[in-house]
Amino acid sequence: MPAAAPSDAKRSLSRFIPLTVMLLTPLFFSSNLIFGRSTIPEVAPFTLAFLRWSAAALVLSPFLWTARHRVRFYLSNHPLHWLILGFLGMWICGAGVYYALRFTTATNGTLIYTTSPLMIILIERIFSGRATSLREIAGIVVGFLGVTIIVLKGDVGAIASTSFNLGDLMFIAAALSWAAYSVLLKGPRTAGMPVSALFATVALSGAILLAPFALWEFLSGAPMPHSWSAWGGIAGIVVFSSLLAFSGYQYGIARLGASTASVFMYLLPPYGVGLAVLVLGEPFETHHAIGIITVLAGLVLATAPKRRS
Repeated sequence: MPAAAPSDAKRSLSRFIPLTVMLLTPLFFSSNLIFGRSTIPEVAPFTLAFLRWSAAALVLSPFLWTARHRVRFYLSNHPLHWLILGFLGMWICGAGVYYALRFTTATNGTLIYTTSPLMIILIERIFSGRATSLREIAGIVVGFLGVTIIVLKGDVGAIASTSFNLGDLMFIAAALSWAAYSVLLKGPRTAGMPVSALFATVALSGAILLAPFALWEFLSGAPMPHSWSAWGGIAGIVVFSSLLAFSGYQYGIARLGASTASVFMYLLPPYGVGLAVLVLGEPFETHHAIGIITVLAGLVLATAPKRRS
């Protein structure tokens, strides 16, 4: 009996580490809007996104070299595919998100952005003929009801007065863009690519597409990073929001499985809203509370794994 104890301890440790990583990973993802909100007054949005993905691609470049033959095949045979991925995932969901933070709060952005899994179900239903259950449909309706509550600040009369916040609308577009990116990321074109090499490729694609706009911002006299706080925000986005977030999620999928790892993403709304309130001092109002409960209920309803008999 005593001989089995080390094996049990090792097994417990091998389970504890991935669970700890997955508890932290949504926190890293959530930090993007917090760093972005605090940095965007000092750094223009396209410049911020360009620096983010250029640095990420540089750090991940060893993975490009390791899988260079597969990467070269993908780049030469599917140029439109990796350019679209860079546009959707790094251009819109990079510079577009940072630009939207000029008009809305990180709290609103986090809650709206969280609905992208619901949009993935809709996109797959429309373009791939994916079978959709009544439970998923109900979850989509409930989730988007939560977004409506957030965008309208709990005031249904805002629909008639069309008093919509531009930043909130841009976050809806960004969530849709991320959903399309997630759908396109899977498939035969990228099937043979190692995950880290694919991430590095898409990051490089985003940096290339962002470069002309970052140059335009520089030439037009837009805010550039000069202070320690600006560079600190950029470093936080690169290290925590990009490298640690994506690598942590990939590690969790490898060790725990996709279905278990995805459950931890339900922590994005409470983490993101909590950081916005504690770090940025943003107000947490009644419509935020109702919205976060409604969005989470829709997410769980639509994306929770089916029970096995």
